[in-house]
Amino acid sequence: MQQWKRLAFGVALAALSLAAAAKADDYTSLPRKETLIVENPEGTIKNPGWFNIWVNGGGGVSTGLQQLTMDTLWYIDPEQGLGGAAWDNSLAADKPQYNADFTEMTVKLRKGLYWSDGVEFTADDVVYTVKTQMDHPGMVWSAAFSVQVASVEATDPQTVVFKLKKPNSRFHAIFTVRWNGAWIMPKHVFEKVEDPLRYDFANPVSLGAYKLKAYDPQGKWYTWEKRDDWQRTSLARFGEPAPKYVTYTDPGPPDKRTIAQLEHNLDIIHDNTPEGMFTLKEKSKTIDTWFPGFPFAHPDPTLPAVIFNTQNPPFDNADVRWALALLIDIKAVDMASYRGAATLSALGVPPTAATMKDYQAPMQDWLKNFEIDTGKSKIKPYDPTVGQQIADILRKQPKFKDQIPTDPEAISGAFGYGWWKPDPKAAGELLEKAGFKKSGGKWLTPDGQPFKIRMTVEGDTRSVFTRAGTLIAQQWAAFGIDAKAVPAAKLWQTALQPGDFQVAIAWSVETWGGDPDLSFFLDSWHSQFVAKKGDVQPPRNWQRWSNPELDKIIESIRGISADDPKGMELGKDYLKLVTREMPTIPLMSYNVFTSMDTTYWTGYPTIKDPYTDPVPNWANSRLMMVKLKPAQPK
Repeated sequence: MQQWKRLAFGVALAALSLAAAAKADDYTSLPRKETLIVENPEGTIKNPGWFNIWVNGGGGVSTGLQQLTMDTLWYIDPEQGLGGAAWDNSLAADKPQYNADFTEMTVKLRKGLYWSDGVEFTADDVVYTVKTQMDHPGMVWSAAFSVQVASVEATDPQTVVFKLKKPNSRFHAIFTVRWNGAWIMPKHVFEKVEDPLRYDFANPVSLGAYKLKAYDPQGKWYTWEKRDDWQRTSLARFGEPAPKYVTYTDPGPPDKRTIAQLEHNLDIIHDNTPEGMFTLKEKSKTIDTWFPGFPFAHPDPTLPAVIFNTQNPPFDNADVRWALALLIDIKAVDMASYRGAATLSALGVPPTAATMKDYQAPMQDWLKNFEIDTGKSKIKPYDPTVGQQIADILRKQPKFKDQIPTDPEAISGAFGYGWWKPDPKAAGELLEKAGFKKSGGKWLTPDGQPFKIRMTVEGDTRSVFTRAGTLIAQQWAAFGIDAKAVPAAKLWQTALQPGDFQVAIAWSVETWGGDPDLSFFLDSWHSQFVAKKGDVQPPRNWQRWSNPELDKIIESIRGISADDPKGMELGKDYLKLVTREMPTIPLMSYNVFTSMDTTYWTGYPTIKDPYTDPVPNWANSRLMMVKLKPAQPK
């Protein structure tokens, strides 16, 4: 009996020891005044020990991995950047140097930068990154490098020379971070690995100012610690990072995020619901937001859209895609998803301040005159008054009536110029033109089967888009289509990348932000990057759409410098083409309801000091670390 008691006591003691060890590693045990706590928008990570960011292995990217430990040649900030310079030479010492016909790019690198294990960063790391991914199909940038790079070599420890297969004046975009980019691999680590596709990169070696401290084996949180030698990183040019520790955590659904921030246990909410944001602004006196008043949110240079998998019939038919667009009541979608706090876009470019000036406004006359042939009639589907209509709706709400502009130009900037008119009659004619028939109030495909659509959405991870996708599916169903919204965990990894979807709410258009050049996403839409059905699609053409006319536009852009005015004219050619073909249905801006608690930290970016985007999953958010200041004494 005594033996059993001793055994039971030993087991209990061991359990207590394990619990104490787990608590010691938990981020809640760290000094709160030295710890920045950030929402991880990816939620709980399924394969938390996977840090090999160059392979899609089920690990997280926005866990702090790309923001705090990775680095590459250049950054472009979606806002002003520190010191008002959006372009940043990061690992590179200067901008890319091209030869006359854009078939060769030379890169000069900074000296004195080191990996967190003490090994110096050199040109060999860059060359290794490119060659390894070219040699291993399935790595993230393998396709992009393989189809473009003829050779790459280090001519000295700080110089890399790329020779390209074809002219491309935008090749440097692969290594230029806006949200992500081709991160540089540590050659001295990976060259010892038998198979880089299977290597988890546990305890990752960092090139950034932070290194991994601990993470939850269940994937709920990750904590990063400032390197003792942070001065030997590219971020050190801007000063010392203030937080000693940065934790990215899954705080749960929007209501729990809101409560956690009200209790000062969550410094930055990545994205809330409009209702959650309204609650925070009403109940808390310590909350910063991008705009101090309505609509509060930060407009990302991304374009939420209905994305069709164009490799799957009937979504390979533009008439079908246009029919579905004409069944959408965008005002209802906007009010249901964003409560009106979004900017609409009928064009395939985000309605940011820059693109409003460069593309949206100049193309209004073209949109008003644009026609569709339904097979039975010609219609002009564009309604230029939709933005005004939404402003009128919001002005009737007592809470916001004094915050809604009345000037037409201000209304267009806040709510968009216009969108497509709901036209069920024209939609039916287009479906009939594509061979569909209606029987018993239900639409049948050309082969006589019920027309079924499953709209893939992200569930609570991105609830605003889930609401939009659900309502759009309901609008299609009301027309006689068997349409339903289906949530998918990890939409990007489980649906978009493998092409395992019919229709989804997401985005495949991402611009630089303040720069009118569209090459950031457009180059990736070239047909040379479209994966075969069943294969993983490299970023960012999730619709897997190709068109010879589009290829010509992209190739023309590749042949001119990034500051050539002809680039904007080619951008307009792209916009006209995708309007006609509708490979995606552009919806609205991605307004991110990021909120920042000032109880422990101040110095967050806002419209008054727009040194970077406040949305914390962006790699550019590393700039926040050197701008933040502790709000309480240690």
